Amino acid sequence: MTAMRIFGALFFSAAAGATLVLAGPPNAIQDHGRAMVRDAEEMVMHGGMGDGKAIIHHCGEVTKHAEAILQLLPRADEHGKKAVPHLQDAIKHCKRVAEMGDRVDPGASLNPGTKARAAAREAMKHLMAMRDGGA
Repeated sequence: MTAMRIFGALFFSAAAGATLVLAGPPNAIQDHGRAMVRDAEEMVMHGGMGDGKAIIHHCGEVTKHAEAILQLLPRADEHGKKAVPHLQDAIKHCKRVAEMGDRVDPGASLNPGTKARAAAREAMKHLMAMRDGGA
């Protein structure tokens, strides 16, 4: 009977348009964070080499990982709360890079790219402070 109530509540939530957000374990969050920083580093490296398409690609990956982290973050974790504005900054700067496109001079997209990298690095400092027991 309890299972039916839980299923009914989940079904009603989904039907009402509510989003069920489950907090992920810190290891999954940190894995996304490491991948995000790696892509941010590669984005800036490719910017220095003048490869506009690679900048766009890696910035898209940074955005994908940052958005995944935002979905997985436990709402009650202090380190997670401190990482949120940095993740949002990384997404904002990467969207700016995407709007510029790959036809623009790679040096022009490098400025928001370096800002996205700085935001990703700062977010990662907070994400690495998360622990299994504290999340």
